[in-house]
Amino acid sequence: MIIKENISLKPFNTFGIEARARYFVELNNDDEILNLIHNNIFRFGKIQILNGGSNTLFTDDFDGLVVKLATQGITKVNEDENHVYLQAKAGVNWHTFVSFCIENNYGGLENLSLIPGNVGAAPIQNIGAYGVEQKDCFFSLEAIELSTGQITIFNHNDCKFDYRNSIFKQEFKDKFLILSVIYRLNKNPEFNVTYGAIKSELEKMGIDEITIKTISQAVCNIRLSKLPDPEKIGNAGSFFKNPLVTNEKYLQLTQTFPGIVAFPANYGNYKLAAGWLIENLGWKGFRRGDAGVCETQALVLV
Repeated sequence: MIIKENISLKPFNTFGIEARARYFVELNNDDEILNLIHNNIFRFGKIQILNGGSNTLFTDDFDGLVVKLATQGITKVNEDENHVYLQAKAGVNWHTFVSFCIENNYGGLENLSLIPGNVGAAPIQNIGAYGVEQKDCFFSLEAIELSTGQITIFNHNDCKFDYRNSIFKQEFKDKFLILSVIYRLNKNPEFNVTYGAIKSELEKMGIDEITIKTISQAVCNIRLSKLPDPEKIGNAGSFFKNPLVTNEKYLQLTQTFPGIVAFPANYGNYKLAAGWLIENLGWKGFRRGDAGVCETQALVLV
């Protein structure tokens, strides 16, 4: 473990923002993480944990320590008649992990293909797409408390998952660093193709037999057609949450805006399509200086 000084953060954030860190360290294993917890720069300075860098927008140089997680490894830790339990280290690229599941015919996460970022951040945001959230397959995670160095196991209920939310964005915000996550995948997958354009994309692909591999490919096709490549133009993927409204409010809105796009949510509520709202406000493709809204997908800032 080597703590470096005055390091450019441009390669470590998908917006490609040129900012510099006063101190920077890349952690490749859990022992390095434990050692860092007791380092004076970590204990007494300003800290920014950086995983895949796809949920971070630097607006200035960072006068503190940026901690880049690079731990790797996917391990089968348990198995029963219907499920397999896979543990992935925090630094594993999310799509790499999803691809591993698909290659081994473990179902559940295929709708989350090509989401930018790494495994360690997935439970914090409770990432989701096309009718599926990571909590649907989540089993447990291992995290280290930053103030004490104590390692804690969080099960599903402990995490208090909600729509793009978890305990790690609320009362435990900036309190823990996630080391690894265990997901429970299905040996006999059930397919979810009703959300968004998946079904029509499968038809366009000429798919007769639906599999987790074809669903993943359909999701990748849709995302690649709408979402800009961060290597070509800086972005952080889909940036906005769909607003949640009551059924009563949704019915009121349909009277004024007959074309409004929405999806049923829990407890009789509706999620309004944020992309539709932004586009109908005229912001799709809007640009001011070097920043703007993506021309092909209103949910993306570039």
